[in-house]
Amino acid sequence: MSLDAVLQKIDDDLPHALDRLIELLRIQSISTDPAYKADCDRAADWLVADLKSIGFDAAKRITPGHPMVVAHGEGSGRHLMFYGHYDVQPVDPVDLWDSPPFEPQIEETPKGKVLRGRGASDDKGQLMTFVEACRAWKAVNGTLPAKISFLFEGEEESGSPSLIPFMKENADELKSDIALICDTSMVAPGIPSIASQLRGMLKDEFTIVGPRIDLHSGHYGGPGLNPLKEIARLVASFHDETGRVAVEGFYDGVHEVPADLLRQWQACGFDEAQYLNEVGYTQSSGEVGYSVLEQQWARPTLEINGMWGGYQGAGTKTVIPSEAHCKLTCRLVGSMDPDRLRDAIRKHVEDRLSPDAKVIWNQDLDGSPASVMDTTRPEFEAARQALSDEWDREAVFVGMGGSIPIAGFFKEILDMESMLIGFANDDDAIHSPNEKYDLQSFHKGMRSWARVLAALA
Repeated sequence: MSLDAVLQKIDDDLPHALDRLIELLRIQSISTDPAYKADCDRAADWLVADLKSIGFDAAKRITPGHPMVVAHGEGSGRHLMFYGHYDVQPVDPVDLWDSPPFEPQIEETPKGKVLRGRGASDDKGQLMTFVEACRAWKAVNGTLPAKISFLFEGEEESGSPSLIPFMKENADELKSDIALICDTSMVAPGIPSIASQLRGMLKDEFTIVGPRIDLHSGHYGGPGLNPLKEIARLVASFHDETGRVAVEGFYDGVHEVPADLLRQWQACGFDEAQYLNEVGYTQSSGEVGYSVLEQQWARPTLEINGMWGGYQGAGTKTVIPSEAHCKLTCRLVGSMDPDRLRDAIRKHVEDRLSPDAKVIWNQDLDGSPASVMDTTRPEFEAARQALSDEWDREAVFVGMGGSIPIAGFFKEILDMESMLIGFANDDDAIHSPNEKYDLQSFHKGMRSWARVLAALA
């Protein structure tokens, strides 16, 4: 097993690896839009063919939604499962892109070269770092350093409706010693990070109904309940003046960060001012008394993601609308129960509802609890040391502000621990126009996985 030769192979093959990634990025695999179903199939086919070219036993597996890609490679010792997703977010608003989102471009920026295009960071560039590490291992050594399996899904960006049934139906095939996930970011540029905890997610949506039809505001303005005013009042009641969520029972199951872990976070090199300034903020507007990292990693949130109602066209229309709508999400930490929390939020709204107002809740939205990884397992320290060697600085265990339900599903369904190692940066603009992936992240990501594979094997 020659790690140095594998790393050299990765360096030498970087231009070809970029070509392969660009080819995958050109496929418009937008999972949430039925118009792109054929493109999602094409992305799955592309991955199957690429994995077969390395020697994996790979297949496209049909689901009620977009297909899964499952592959197995022979090796000795530990069995590792790698998860990623080939689907991407919609590109809207397309007029804010500086170049076509599915015509990837390598660009020179003040911070170095980047690859720009939808999916470059989330998650095609990330998943290909692992595929390319395996390719280099096979090319140099003729075999893999461990038994390695792949699970790629095509619905991560649209709620993963097929994932749980597929995992349950194929549990014996998918169960491995540990799951590896590359769908996360580094705490700061150049600081390798392993996620030790992930926030969960609760989604909800409600409609406030007032009059049975839109009304002339000259006739009913004043005495008539306006659903837009009503929903604004209700939304404003979700938080107090300190940024704390005012829903009764909201913080049940929330735990304070242990002092030793908090010290690690404080020393990890995260620049709070830069993080805020890069997106146009001058100060934190979150929960008073907690740092930005604590708010992002260890505190729950209730965010309003959309509010609408009434006339939306050009000019004005003097109506009191009959309905107003709100979408919200909560990020969960610790042992917060999404079902109990949903009940608490709905009770909060219903207890404050004005006479003549009716609330209708969306009954089709789901939730998932937070995940906390067992970093005392030896694999975590082995991987941390491997990352430290590659990046020439100490890798850190971090929390993650986002929600990656697959980690919880691996634990719940397959009784597998997950290790999340990602190389994205906070300025990658995932889910936004002009998404990019630093070429350093792609190159050193491949080298990092090669080192991690050697360490885990």
